[in-house]
Amino acid sequence: MPWSSRKRGPRTDPNRSAHRVSGKGTLSTADEELLRTLYAEHAGALFHYVLRLTSGDWQWAEDVVQETLLRAWQHPAAFEPARGPARAWLCTVARHLVIDAHRARKARPAEAGGDALQRAAEQTPGEDQIEQALQSWAVADAVRSLSPDHRAVLLETYYRGRTMAEAAQVLGIPLGTVKSRTYYALHALRLALQERGIEP
Repeated sequence: MPWSSRKRGPRTDPNRSAHRVSGKGTLSTADEELLRTLYAEHAGALFHYVLRLTSGDWQWAEDVVQETLLRAWQHPAAFEPARGPARAWLCTVARHLVIDAHRARKARPAEAGGDALQRAAEQTPGEDQIEQALQSWAVADAVRSLSPDHRAVLLETYYRGRTMAEAAQVLGIPLGTVKSRTYYALHALRLALQERGIEP
């Protein structure tokens, strides 16, 4: 093999590739010679070319080289001298295989991690909505337990999204009062939520 001095190298075996896919069981002498010649002359350079295309992914590069050589074996007419150099055909086929694989990966939806799948499997349908509804009721109950002044400040600053100055203007109280009421209202709300078993 051209790269046997490396620690890792392609596991592409021309006989195994052709035998496995063809299903014929044996290769003709001409087919075997063609495959051996292509492998000996082009597999090393082709592998390094494909390795660059696959951003250094050895396994993917090995698969692409194997598939390229298999297609070369299936289309021996592509290597007639009138059609140009064999390496150009091999590199073109390899590049198309990489592009097709890249497009297929982009077309597929992103895969979810193992933890997300495990959580989804453990939940019963509708469990999330039930949990959210129960939690919103508990939060609403906690907000109702606050004093009217605290509720009014939280309503303006958090639910209506006003700044402290705008809330002070709407409520007709000084800015410092809005700030201190907001602080104490949040503290009281945190305690009320903890009493109801919700960690803010």
